[in-house]
Amino acid sequence: MSEDAPPFETQDHDSLTIPLLSHQQRSINSTSQVAIVGANVCPIESLDYEIVENDFFKQDWRARGKVQIFQYIFMKWLLCFLIGGFVSLAGFFNNLAVENIAGVKFVITSNMMLAQRYWMAFLVFSLSNLALTLFAAIITAFISPAAAGSGIPEVKAYLNGVDAPGILSIRTLIVKIVGSIAAVSSSLLVGKAGPMVHTGSCIAALFGQGGSRRYGLTWKWLRFFKNDRDRRDLVTCGSAAGIAAAFRAPVGGVLFALEEMASWWRSALLWRAFFTTAVVAIILRALIDVCLSGKCGLFGKGGLIMFDVYSANVSYHLADVPPVLALGVIGGILGSFYNFLLVKILKVYNLVNEKGTFYKIFIACTISIFTSCLLFGLPWLVSCQSCPSDASEDCPTIGRSGNYKKFQCPPGHYNDLASLIFNTNDDAIRNLFSKNTDSEFQLSTMLIFFVTCFILSIFSYGIVAPAGLFVPVIVTGASYGRFIGMLIGSWGNLSHGLYAVLGAASFLGGSMRMTVSLCVIILELTNNLLLLPLIMVVLLVSKTVADAFNGNVYDLIMKVKGFPYLETHAEPYMRQLTVADVVSGPLQLCHGIEKVGNIVHILKTTMHHGFPVIDESPHSESPVLYGLILRAHLIALLKKKAFLCTPVQLGADAFRHFSSDDFAKKGLGNVDKIEDIELTDEEMEMFLDLHPFTNASPYTVVDTMSLAKALILFREVGLRHLLVIPKISSRAPVVGILTRHDFMPEHILGLHPSLVRSRWKRLRFQFPLLLKIF
Repeated sequence: MSEDAPPFETQDHDSLTIPLLSHQQRSINSTSQVAIVGANVCPIESLDYEIVENDFFKQDWRARGKVQIFQYIFMKWLLCFLIGGFVSLAGFFNNLAVENIAGVKFVITSNMMLAQRYWMAFLVFSLSNLALTLFAAIITAFISPAAAGSGIPEVKAYLNGVDAPGILSIRTLIVKIVGSIAAVSSSLLVGKAGPMVHTGSCIAALFGQGGSRRYGLTWKWLRFFKNDRDRRDLVTCGSAAGIAAAFRAPVGGVLFALEEMASWWRSALLWRAFFTTAVVAIILRALIDVCLSGKCGLFGKGGLIMFDVYSANVSYHLADVPPVLALGVIGGILGSFYNFLLVKILKVYNLVNEKGTFYKIFIACTISIFTSCLLFGLPWLVSCQSCPSDASEDCPTIGRSGNYKKFQCPPGHYNDLASLIFNTNDDAIRNLFSKNTDSEFQLSTMLIFFVTCFILSIFSYGIVAPAGLFVPVIVTGASYGRFIGMLIGSWGNLSHGLYAVLGAASFLGGSMRMTVSLCVIILELTNNLLLLPLIMVVLLVSKTVADAFNGNVYDLIMKVKGFPYLETHAEPYMRQLTVADVVSGPLQLCHGIEKVGNIVHILKTTMHHGFPVIDESPHSESPVLYGLILRAHLIALLKKKAFLCTPVQLGADAFRHFSSDDFAKKGLGNVDKIEDIELTDEEMEMFLDLHPFTNASPYTVVDTMSLAKALILFREVGLRHLLVIPKISSRAPVVGILTRHDFMPEHILGLHPSLVRSRWKRLRFQFPLLLKIF
């Protein structure tokens, strides 16, 4: 420990008991109020998950009878049913389109290879990939940049309380579906599971809009959902349905939403999420039966990544445990290294994307060309294999998906690397997972395929197109898992296909750091409960090893994008601070009866979304905090123009001029602005009584509360504003307002640089090896 920074234990006692800001002027929070949403930098706001308990809310709830309560409950379940139905349809047709588009491309290329027109085959393969990638990039860049990437970080931030423009709009939904089909069909190493989570969330958000006047959807039953709390629950169900539709894993989808996506969870939401994914499973089963009858085109079988590869019993012994543990350790190291490289590449892409749309599209096209050259050229490096005499399917495979691709090989032979590359990612995983294929692939093939997938998946994710990480991580993990199995050979009792399953599990655990949900998803994919002990061990080991290096991939991406995500735990240095040490200013106050001109001035000169309301003489003997009023409610009051000529309380007349619908949350993109309201000079001199519209019971904390405890309260309740009041009553009625940006490390450590040094010393003492590596 250096001499210029004494340890915390030796600091003066006063510094532990007196708020630090009592010695300095309160500063303005300078943390970033923007984030990278998809591929564009956009302003971000917080969501109002707290119930605004003003007089109108109380009157509305008092007026509700049994019929209204039944309507509310019925609509919750009906919307969950509709979400499940639409998400299952979206997932089915997404899979069907990819199978047919990519299948046609591979058939044309294979036919040219059979005719030994190799250069023409490469030209068709690369140009078709480039056209599909260019199409996906153009519609994403020009129509909805928020649709770029997997969408899981954006949805996860939304469920944490971060609102960004356009992430759940109908435009984003359309671009997400169409762009994902084009990107996955273009042979880029991207998946469609992540985009399906975003698609499900968009569908849920659109159903939770509370109707639409533009399209004539003004049914009174829909008005119950004009609030962020109910929309949050629907989006959670939509994200669970997305995973269920992508992997045909209904239980895994519920657990994924619980473990990875949702920041708030309760038993009632668990039931509705389970119902939603059950609807997805039932509808997908019916649609797959239709495809099995041959009515889904030349290539679409409707399998939706169903790897039914271990219906037979799996036997393993104690001697097989060490290789499984080794797989977990390797998966943890590779997964953390994968996350590290992905973050570095995303930062480079962000710098290039800032230069304009042309550069975004140029990067996407460059990656497409590079991928096509690599995928077409690498199979030439491996030797041809003789077709096995006991093959379960035709060898070589011509004109369809299969395990034995002929490529440039002579009759009776196949190219094992082409069998993995010239298939969709789903078919490649199916080939790697398949049983009784221990002699199908060469050791060098597995090594080349693993390195190729590892590199391409990192460079493909950041382009301006819908792109998921789930399937690329599964492919990469399965390839090195099978590689390890081939190295072990006859020393173990496990088949190479089982090693591929365990390798995929270990890489998923090392990169995404989920355990329970990933375990159930993989079990639902492989359709065999006998794998449960091995998968549990692999996931636990890989997650434990990877956690020693960095965080999970989605949290790292959110940090790179700049989302102010509130973690479940408080940093240790937050115990050293009080809320008064970080609350920012200046504070804007409103009086219980305020002049219209003052309200307009406050709204035009600040971007705050919550204002404390205080009562002073003659309404109160001393200044007292009455409550908190939202910016949207002030604008609604100005828009109605129910002004008073004299500063008197409105009383019961407020219920004649307004209804609860006037203060309901607007739909996506429908936000009233103060600039759109025109007022005369005479109206500016009139008054508004804010008492009936103010939340009279906002959450408050005293200024001496520890910052760590305030963070836990803020996150667990789902607040947007947390009022700080003085412990000594003789001071002003309110000290300030805490928002999520006040809990960000950048703001806290910017105010107190000494904490940076002490935090770095603790890390250097606890993790010296990791700091040297990274």
